Amino acid sequence: MIEGKEIASAGQLRYGMLGGGEGSFIGDVHRKAIAMDGMAELVAGCFSIDYEDTLKTAKKLRVADDRVYKDYVEMARKESGREDCIDFVDIATPNNTHYPIAKEFLNAGINVVCEKPLTIDLAQAGELAALAKKKELLFAVTYTYSGYVMVKHAREMIKRGDIGEIRVVMGEYAQDWLATRLEDTGNMQASWRTDPSQTGRSNCVGDIGSHIENTVSYMTGLKIKSLCSSLDSFVPGRKLDDNAEILVRFDNGARGVYWASQVAVGHDNGLRVRIFGSKGSIEWEQENPNYLRVAYIGGPVQILSRGGSYMLPNAAKTSRIPAGHPEGYYEAFANIYRNFATVLMKKKKGEDISDADFPSVEDGLEGVKFISRAVESSEAGSVWVDM
Repeated sequence: MIEGKEIASAGQLRYGMLGGGEGSFIGDVHRKAIAMDGMAELVAGCFSIDYEDTLKTAKKLRVADDRVYKDYVEMARKESGREDCIDFVDIATPNNTHYPIAKEFLNAGINVVCEKPLTIDLAQAGELAALAKKKELLFAVTYTYSGYVMVKHAREMIKRGDIGEIRVVMGEYAQDWLATRLEDTGNMQASWRTDPSQTGRSNCVGDIGSHIENTVSYMTGLKIKSLCSSLDSFVPGRKLDDNAEILVRFDNGARGVYWASQVAVGHDNGLRVRIFGSKGSIEWEQENPNYLRVAYIGGPVQILSRGGSYMLPNAAKTSRIPAGHPEGYYEAFANIYRNFATVLMKKKKGEDISDADFPSVEDGLEGVKFISRAVESSEAGSVWVDM
């Protein structure tokens, strides 16, 4: 029997957006993901450093003229003074702007959802985490892949001990979109990601290697104890890394190998995680996200399908449509926002929020630490460094 799932009524929360103007890929993803469950309405924004772009975007999105702002400082100040103030701000801007924007809104008493990486500086990431805690505000970092149903199912399987004690983790994220100097062609996404002044000390590890770290951490619950990395720039003239290999030692004694590359010709968005335990293994691929490959010692390989009757509770409640009807990137993003919005609504009512399931500011801090240590290791000649 095919059954639909009830969603919340529209307009329960109000949000504003920073970034996401003309030509933005990720800003549009955020808006569509938030709209999917109708739990929050876009009512304010500063969509670009170019005010004309902001006005044009605001008109398309039907944002009222008096809630269109020239910069984030004006937006935080004026929104916090309104009776119908936004419940949270959504930051979808280049990496170097995350810290000042998030800090401004936290100080204004407004909850935050921010693109990853949280910041380009470890001290700043720690400051935001401390500030959010002090202000008792919610702060989510949009590590997309934690929102996939089968990633959540794998997390629950591992937590209950299905594959035993974890021994080895293999994570890879292969892309080919920066195999040439795309940044010289006017491509906006390539231009800012390969610019150290906007993206920080790392391109490849910061952009996609951090997704490996977060996805593995979410699925396994393991913490990285130390790492050894080699970050390389293969495309001539590029200032930041476009390929990285990272050896990992976990707190439980397990070992890991992470490979992130944006020069892997023939690969689109190949995030893949393989986790090997003492009793079995689990494998998940982002480009085939509705299935989980599971194997046990002495038994046959099993392929679990999203939406099956055997789905574990936390995964089952995020599965939106019946098995065989593919879910993907937008739905994963939407799951993060639905969980965040649900927790925010509970918080506003004074209810318990201890069951929150979205990437937190602490997860964002761990991600920045991972990027920072990977750069440190590589610059020191690929030596082991502690996390």
